[in-house]
Amino acid sequence: MRYVIRRLLQSLIVVFGVSVVAFGMLFMTGDPTEVILRDAADHMTVAQIEEFRVKMGFDRPWYVQYFSFVGNAVQGDFGYSFIRHQPAYEVITDKLPATIRLASFAFVLSLLVSIPLGVMSAIWVRRPIDHIATVLALIGQSIPSFWLGILLILLFGVHLKWLPISGSGTWQHLIMPGVSLAAFPIARNMRLTRSSMLDFMRRDFVRTARAKGISETRVVYAHVLRNSLLPIVTAIGLELGFLLGGSVIIETIFGWPGVGREIVSAIGSKDFYVVQAGVVMLALIFAAVNLLVDLAYSWIDPRIRHSS
Repeated sequence: MRYVIRRLLQSLIVVFGVSVVAFGMLFMTGDPTEVILRDAADHMTVAQIEEFRVKMGFDRPWYVQYFSFVGNAVQGDFGYSFIRHQPAYEVITDKLPATIRLASFAFVLSLLVSIPLGVMSAIWVRRPIDHIATVLALIGQSIPSFWLGILLILLFGVHLKWLPISGSGTWQHLIMPGVSLAAFPIARNMRLTRSSMLDFMRRDFVRTARAKGISETRVVYAHVLRNSLLPIVTAIGLELGFLLGGSVIIETIFGWPGVGREIVSAIGSKDFYVVQAGVVMLALIFAAVNLLVDLAYSWIDPRIRHSS
């Protein structure tokens, strides 16, 4: 319980830092009143502009505005979208399921491909399958996800016409953005699984298990793989945050109606309240996932004692 409380406090510090950045975005481009009223300012009098500034609370000191922002955000009030004409919180929650669906598909795909490839590379080290997997991992880590997405669109969407190039609604729409998003995690997790397993295969307890006559399959999966899971689980936890945050570019390229695309659209239209809501909510999800990953360590390796 003490460890959980400590990790919760650390997560709150992270969310606090993100909230400061999200709040500061409103002032980075100048006076928020002038930015919001950029199209209507020419048709308004100075008195009307000042009245709007007072109504929105922009005349108050910045720290007063920040604490007001935090107090409202805790209640789910991130302001009102000037473009969507609805609460910013609702704008993000409406798009969140699509982002979670895409991130979940990419996450499952990365696990189903990377861990088996890493295990096979470790078992048959320096053999053809190891060389092929290593080359594929290097390619996956070298190609930016947005460039891979464009290549997939040109090949499978434009030339072969096998898959839709944008939008959502069917499982076919998930394939290209999901593969683009999962390419880097697949490469990283495969190499991490391989190196971690090779390290444990040289340990004394593995040689002892083999000397006792335990089958090679049990040695690999019950002894080597399970002990190799700690660094892999850490990478997987960070991967979930990467998939949620990294989907911004992928959603924009493929026209996926998720939070990332909505944030990019809101930045272009200076709809700051939607940007704030999206950034803070993604930070909360990322912090919660990492907390769950840390708690999973004790289940994977009972020797770990968080209290120490």
